Amino acid sequence: MGVQPPSDDAVAALVRDATAAPSMHNAQPWRFRYFRGRRLFHIRGDLRGSLPHSDPEQRALYIGCGAALMNLRVAVAHQGWQATTRLLPVPADPMLLASVALTGPLDDGDEDDPASLYPAVHARHTSRYPFTEREIPDPVRTALADAAHREHVSLSFASGWHLRAVLDLALEAEARNLADPGVAADLARFTRRADDTRPATEGVPEYAFGPHRRTGKAPVRDFAGGEPIPGRQTADFETTPHLALLSTGRDRPEDWLRTGQAVQRVLLRATLDGLATSFVTQALEWHDLRWPLRDPLSGSAYVHMVLRLGYGRPGAQTPRRPVPEVLDIEP
Repeated sequence: MGVQPPSDDAVAALVRDATAAPSMHNAQPWRFRYFRGRRLFHIRGDLRGSLPHSDPEQRALYIGCGAALMNLRVAVAHQGWQATTRLLPVPADPMLLASVALTGPLDDGDEDDPASLYPAVHARHTSRYPFTEREIPDPVRTALADAAHREHVSLSFASGWHLRAVLDLALEAEARNLADPGVAADLARFTRRADDTRPATEGVPEYAFGPHRRTGKAPVRDFAGGEPIPGRQTADFETTPHLALLSTGRDRPEDWLRTGQAVQRVLLRATLDGLATSFVTQALEWHDLRWPLRDPLSGSAYVHMVLRLGYGRPGAQTPRRPVPEVLDIEP
């Protein structure tokens, strides 16, 4: 491959891949700028995708942008480019979250080459359906932990008393969310009912809510906000869900961005391994419930994300903003 800069169409395709990443409530809190002359991407936080009540510290915004950054890294490698990534490259500009410079052809045998994850970029969708009780094999668990470790994030599966504690905290947070008007406002802004006339370019549409839980302990968020939806099915969910916690030793914006990259690398790896995935963020949205999520025996102080993984029906694709709305190209 030569070292000619990618065309504008190729840049748009890379950003389309990047925006396939998940974000809280599918709020898509990112914006991209590409500088042709420097072969340089900037990823910025977009406050249109902020959740002021559910994410007042903007941790989820940073994690979502980190996930989009991971997808961009995967797509760039898939196209054969070597890239240099910097987090928070301009301290005086806190919404400039990362830069990705295309430095030349990808070297054969690059140990950090994530191109093999590319087939999962558009196949990964959040599943709010029941999973089976089937165990996740140890080699798969190890591969997922290794995926997180590559981004300097710890991944551990909750079990025993710790799993019961995490489930109880998620249940408490879900009850609080259903009674909190601010959380309800965030939810209303980023959910789309079947009769909604707003453009379907963001948020979680009704068809992706999943069934209402009849039995089971899977801590799946009710995007209906506790309100009945005509024709919505009910289902039995798993009684012993597989929950993976992603943690770091510190709690800085850089750690949130690393967590976002780790989350997406784990989700892509899980998708390739045949797992369905979803998010359990309810307790993370309440300051007093987040700290007890941690396993005090693990030594990781700050939990940034809880993932639900298992074998079951894959999720549905949710809308994304058109690339021209999130990409600027400069000389």
